[in-house]
Amino acid sequence: MEFRDNKAIYLQIAEFICERILFKQWAVGDKIPSVRELAVQLEVNPNTVARTVEFLQQKDVIFTKRGMGYFVSDDAVDKVMAFKKDDFLQNDLPLFFKNIQLLKIDFEELKRRFEEFKAI
Repeated sequence: MEFRDNKAIYLQIAEFICERILFKQWAVGDKIPSVRELAVQLEVNPNTVARTVEFLQQKDVIFTKRGMGYFVSDDAVDKVMAFKKDDFLQNDLPLFFKNIQLLKIDFEELKRRFEEFKAI
């Protein structure tokens, strides 16, 4: 995994886990890799992964079964969608709007390109 400088590593790992859930690679009730396994896989400190796990537990995306590990919660997809949507609307969309205004891109061009994107 290649990390970006503009976002905390634990949040980028959370995005990695959330993408696996959204793409159904890890389904509801599935056990996810342990903190150590993820740390080795992603080549990061286990404490960073532990912080990620704590963050995702607070968001009710995963839960722990004592002595068994971490599992995808029943409403993980809805929880992930909700906080990713909020993050997008709060952080990415304002930058997007700023760029289309600076570059004088009109709505019709955006609409056309979006339709082309959906067709892929």
